[in-house]
Amino acid sequence: MTRDEAAAILDLPREQAIDAILTLADKAEKFDRLCGTVSPTCPSGMTPPYLKEPGKKRRKKPGRKKGHSGVARKRPEKIDHYREHTLESCPECRLPLGKPIKNHKRYIMDIPPVAVEVTEHTVHGYWCSNCKKAVYPRVTDALPNAVLGINLLVMTAWLHYWVGMSVRNVARLLAVFCAFDVSPGGLTQAWKNLSVILKPLYDDIGKKIQKSAVLHADETGWRISGLTHWLWCFATDRFCYFIIDKSRGSPVIKKVIGKLFEGILICDFWGAYNKIATLATQRCFYHLFTELAKVDKCNKSADWKLFRKKLGRLLMDAVRLSVMKAELASPVFDRRKMRLYLRLDQLIASSREDKDVNRLIKRLIRHRNEFFTFLEYNGVSPYNNHAEQQIRKPVLTRKISQQNRSNQGAEAHAIFMTLFRSAELQGLNPFDTVLHDAKKMLGAVREEDIALKLAA
Repeated sequence: MTRDEAAAILDLPREQAIDAILTLADKAEKFDRLCGTVSPTCPSGMTPPYLKEPGKKRRKKPGRKKGHSGVARKRPEKIDHYREHTLESCPECRLPLGKPIKNHKRYIMDIPPVAVEVTEHTVHGYWCSNCKKAVYPRVTDALPNAVLGINLLVMTAWLHYWVGMSVRNVARLLAVFCAFDVSPGGLTQAWKNLSVILKPLYDDIGKKIQKSAVLHADETGWRISGLTHWLWCFATDRFCYFIIDKSRGSPVIKKVIGKLFEGILICDFWGAYNKIATLATQRCFYHLFTELAKVDKCNKSADWKLFRKKLGRLLMDAVRLSVMKAELASPVFDRRKMRLYLRLDQLIASSREDKDVNRLIKRLIRHRNEFFTFLEYNGVSPYNNHAEQQIRKPVLTRKISQQNRSNQGAEAHAIFMTLFRSAELQGLNPFDTVLHDAKKMLGAVREEDIALKLAA
């Protein structure tokens, strides 16, 4: 609507102007609902729970079937304390009681009150006649010249960087349960110093990512001091590498895995992934299905329905064929695979007037050799779910943690997330693993070198 048209409505009689405004408002509401101008993933675009249709009934009741034995926590193998509970009189009528007639055992697992331990370290120096200087034993219980112990730093870093607890709440937790007072700023600075010590381990995971056979990649929005940055995730089945950068372009990908990646990259259709060379690339089917569902809401043309039906069937047939690969003879599998490529070429060659169909056909042409990579290689998924799962925890916690206020804080955030998540992927305890690595790094590097790193 132009300014003149709006002025013309205002010049109409009152009742006619009201009717015209209501008509325009109704059209705008229908357009928003059909075309999805507001993303359904945003809070403003979500359907309120009281307007949603009731979900389908469960096909089966939750829990074990009737007659099956129940499952409870296993009896502890180690018992630290033994206590007996007796009565001298009835708790109800106060009548004296004799010997017990029966008994049963209960096992209660609890955490004892946590108290802060202060250890005085006396560090003896010795004169080395060969080095011509005084030498000292290395203390691995804390960073050089630090009062906070390494156990405390790793535990609180896990709570903040991976669980998502805010810095102030971490400080409150220590104050309430451990009677340990520490400022949020002191914790933050200590984490940054610890991340400097752990950075070689972070860089080592980055090198392993570069040499991986199959790699999943994804990115999401992030903020540093309120400015838009991007959190990148590169994941294998054993390692997860996070990096926070102001760019969402190909320079980040080239910096992490190089211009030539000798493995198989599984990713979405973001253009930055087109700028590097790989052994093979698999584009995520889920993003295609999401695109089809999105267009379905605002496009009801016959051309679109026909194209959407053919493309959906083609993708699902490819997924079913990959599931049946182990059961089929090699010639039969190859023949069916070539038939899928033929159907894709026929779909690409089809001419349509619908703009959404033409847009997706261009995408199919551009990535023609990147849809059925999972049929060519074993261990490759048609979906990028693995990277989505790794990046899900940072996405859930980024609002709570307020993301970062400095580049140094962002680097520390990426380092801790990488180390904690990589340990989890390997089935290890993330706290024990990072604590062991931190003490190992402190024991392997001279305090003078550590001090230089922290000063830099």
